[in-house]
Amino acid sequence: MTFAAYTMGYCVEKQKFMEEVEEHGVKVFIEPKALMFLIGTEMDFVDDRLRSEFVFHNPNSKGECGCGESFNV
Repeated sequence: MTFAAYTMGYCVEKQKFMEEVEEHGVKVFIEPKALMFLIGTEMDFVDDRLRSEFVFHNPNSKGECGCGESFNV
């Protein structure tokens, strides 16, 4: 079993070998070592009375922690 975590940070420009995904005017750069864990993953932003955060729906995930930041595949 492999454990992974979702981490996001600001990126000014695409680095060598990064994958670039653009949807609805938003660009996301993915590091090559993370790509195989993220294939098929959907990312959304939730803004309601309880939270304002990105959420991930990963079809490859076999389970995740209670806070939703890490998962296993």
